[in-house]
Amino acid sequence: MAENLQTYTDQTWDKDVLGSQQPVLVDFWAEWCVPCKALVPVIEAVAAQFNGKIRVGKFNVEENEHVPDRYGIRNLPTLMLFKNGQVVEQRNGLIKKEDLVKLVQSHVG
Repeated sequence: MAENLQTYTDQTWDKDVLGSQQPVLVDFWAEWCVPCKALVPVIEAVAAQFNGKIRVGKFNVEENEHVPDRYGIRNLPTLMLFKNGQVVEQRNGLIKKEDLVKLVQSHVG
């Protein structure tokens, strides 16, 4: 995994995502999900571009079930942007790098 990406789990969720002082972009994914794999370079590029301004991480829904249930994650990949512990943006499916950059920029001071 790229150096700018975090790994989030059910156990670390409240502290690392909801308790973060920075906005947090979370990629909900699964190993079998082909579009999830196609999204990896986009997520890595955005993590590098906004390093120090937001936190970016991946959440494996096969290994952790409580958080996806809490947020009603039914489609993969799902991207959620959290700010002050609240969901401020959500996108399902593939997204172009340019579109994800615009989405993130609108929430970075």
